[in-house]
Amino acid sequence: MASECLLDVRDLAPPEPLERVLAALHALSDAQYLRARLPREPYPLYPLLQEFGYAWQARPADGAWFEILIWRRDDRDAQIAAQHPLDNG
Repeated sequence: MASECLLDVRDLAPPEPLERVLAALHALSDAQYLRARLPREPYPLYPLLQEFGYAWQARPADGAWFEILIWRRDDRDAQIAAQHPLDNG
């Protein structure tokens, strides 16, 4: 069964949110996905995710911050779990 790792970096200044997201992704196990809460949309992160083999689903959350779910592109269990509605977490 897949599990979620939550990372809340809304209170950090750039580039620390991006650095912490990348570190958290490196630590993901099979069937895990990352739910990251960020102070703004992470435009610099998207090409890195693509390059490193991740898929993601993102949206503004609560009007004041941004949320992104990230999983390994080849991890079907994590993908299924992550693609539930974003407001479950």
